Amino acid sequence: MTRRKFKEMMCGWLLLLLLAGCLNQPTSAPSTLPATATLAAIPTPVTAPTQPASPTAAPSPTPSATPEAPPITIELSPLAAPLQGLDIDAFFAESYQALLLRTPQYVTELGLSTDFGVGNDRLNDMSDAYTRETQGLETAILVLLKTYDRAALTPEQQLSYDIYLWYLEDTVRGHEFLYDDYIVRPGVIGYPGSLEHFLTQIHPVTSRQDTEDYITRLGQVQTQMEQVVDDLDRRAQASVRLPRFINQWMASNLREMSKTAPTDTPFYASFAEKLATVDVLGASDRQDLLKAAESAIQDSVLPGYAALADCLEAQQASATDEIGASKFPNGREYYTYILQHYTTTDLTADEIHELGLQEVARIRAEMQTRFDDLGYPAEASLPALYNRVIKESGILYGADIQPAYEALIEAAERDSAAAFDLRPQARVIVVGGESGGYYSGPAVDGSRPGAFYAATTGADYPYKMPSLAYHESVPGHHYQIALAQELDLPLFRTDIGFIGHIEGWALYAERLAYDLGWYEGNVYGDLGRLQYEMFRAVRLVVDTGVHAKGWTYDEAATYMVDNIGYPRGAAEGELWRYITWPGQATAYKIGMIKLLELRQKAQDALGDQFDLKAFHNVVIGNGGVPLTILERLVNDTIATAGQ
Repeated sequence: MTRRKFKEMMCGWLLLLLLAGCLNQPTSAPSTLPATATLAAIPTPVTAPTQPASPTAAPSPTPSATPEAPPITIELSPLAAPLQGLDIDAFFAESYQALLLRTPQYVTELGLSTDFGVGNDRLNDMSDAYTRETQGLETAILVLLKTYDRAALTPEQQLSYDIYLWYLEDTVRGHEFLYDDYIVRPGVIGYPGSLEHFLTQIHPVTSRQDTEDYITRLGQVQTQMEQVVDDLDRRAQASVRLPRFINQWMASNLREMSKTAPTDTPFYASFAEKLATVDVLGASDRQDLLKAAESAIQDSVLPGYAALADCLEAQQASATDEIGASKFPNGREYYTYILQHYTTTDLTADEIHELGLQEVARIRAEMQTRFDDLGYPAEASLPALYNRVIKESGILYGADIQPAYEALIEAAERDSAAAFDLRPQARVIVVGGESGGYYSGPAVDGSRPGAFYAATTGADYPYKMPSLAYHESVPGHHYQIALAQELDLPLFRTDIGFIGHIEGWALYAERLAYDLGWYEGNVYGDLGRLQYEMFRAVRLVVDTGVHAKGWTYDEAATYMVDNIGYPRGAAEGELWRYITWPGQATAYKIGMIKLLELRQKAQDALGDQFDLKAFHNVVIGNGGVPLTILERLVNDTIATAGQ
């Protein structure tokens, strides 16, 4: 699940997920730049690189035809001034490091604190002033990037330039919509679930310094949460509030946490568990550290949760039951932007909606052939049909779930050799717990492997497990995200997650498993694959229905039940995600469709020369790539292979 939006949480999702969040519709760089651009309130005059600016869409004129352009003077904030005058490779490295250093939690997650010369003892500053300052840095980096002569770069540098340009242009376009998203929302995808996941799952606790850093960060939670309260108030002033029923649920949960005894919180329990494994600590040291953590939770964490609860309770009176982004004053413009941001295409809401309807019909027909093979009645509803699949394919409970996922991943690793010659060195492990269904990438420094989080405290269904394992680990997220970290590319290309690319790849991986014959003899597993694909197709219809077409809550939930086969409660749980995270869920199917389209194009063009491994090398061997640039790379590969 990804990463820019996931830097509020994970990254991985993903964005993790994510996991981190991503990027934009292609726009061409202007052929000329203004002589002066003011980027901050306190300017520092600097001179731009000596390479003249030139159009990105055409080769630059020969030196004899065009005199050297004079240096361009740009006013930069002190944050960006050190980036001026660097060669392009240094600019890529140092400018992206400057952006990463704005989010110390994410630097910790990446395992880059030592490389960057910083500690693991600060939470992200989420104040409005700091956010505005970061926006100024982002704008400055974009302006500086455009001063480099793209035509003078090597082909690999040009590719890096184009990817970075897309990322920065999309980021800067998004500044207009600073208050148009929901910062507080349910689960690990929102705040404060992302903070809890970071502190309990990501923050290292392997040394004495780690333990002290953890306690220091606990002591900063109240400050961060008060910054979020200010952010919520600013959103409310812009008429951006959670729907009433979600707001009430969030407020209730926050209030409950605020009243929890410090030693009963996940922050304490996780710390105590990890503390027991730090060998350099004696028993008295552990007790002192636990006492310090307890005090920090009592004095900072719990008051922070209380402040968030107070804020949402106060907003409850003015919240409404409207669920679509179109209710915001500039909601339609925001939704248009966010669709482009997540899918990295220029598809409109209407086009995505129609594509979703077509895919739902196609997948439903394919499901029916499997049900016919099993002798199921054609007139039965989809929920009834999948209830029968569950009964006939069995259920796993508790301790049996994690080994089953581990076996699936082990087999996938073995069988992937037929389709991949680029695979990551980093391991992927299964982490069991109360919740799951997501991936977290490894640390760059090797201190933490990739992890597939699986829910292992209740029941799981074997018919669904293969596709989930393939999506989240091998050959899905782990192969792409962990491999990217190991590529010899600028850091931004190994780290930035374009959601259409990342989630499109993971969904493509589910289909690839079918194409490679991994479901042969397992019709129930294949029905699980189709249900997951239908799940993503329905998202195209429901997300656009809610945010662009005025669908009601009941219309959306009923459509999901009827076309996925999920119980009503499960469908509504997913619907809450689409309501509070507009646009993101559309990227999965859009990305998958594009990857399958590009693969078919390469097969048709190359015939017997088509090499599946080579195709996958292009798709995941270039780091993070917006879909439009990926299409260009595939086209170039086809042209080269055909020569």
